[in-house]
Amino acid sequence: MPSISDPEPDPEDAASASFVERVLEVVDAIPPGFVMTYGDVAATLGSRAARMVGQVMAYYGSDVPWWRVVRASGHPAAGHEHIALQHYRAEGTPLLGGGKSPYRVDLRAARFDDARNHPSDR
Repeated sequence: MPSISDPEPDPEDAASASFVERVLEVVDAIPPGFVMTYGDVAATLGSRAARMVGQVMAYYGSDVPWWRVVRASGHPAAGHEHIALQHYRAEGTPLLGGGKSPYRVDLRAARFDDARNHPSDR
């Protein structure tokens, strides 16, 4: 039985926890070799909160394949380019650039949309 000193659950905290869980579920379902943008993940959840997806990934994303979520330009998370590149190469993720220019993921070839793409489509 709750005591008088126990705080009342905050519905916003529950919604936030649910959003975090849902973001992590979407990211965990992205197949190897494919990516989604932060905006794609948000849209999958019926949201426009791409920046909030970024915050979720920054704070809670270490246990999911975080490298499969990229910026709208196809660039990986800032500061994590080197380790992301190792994952992309291991998974065969299509890339553009490199050499003197920074690489980025080829979104035309690697963007995952569960309704349209499946790993066998490539």
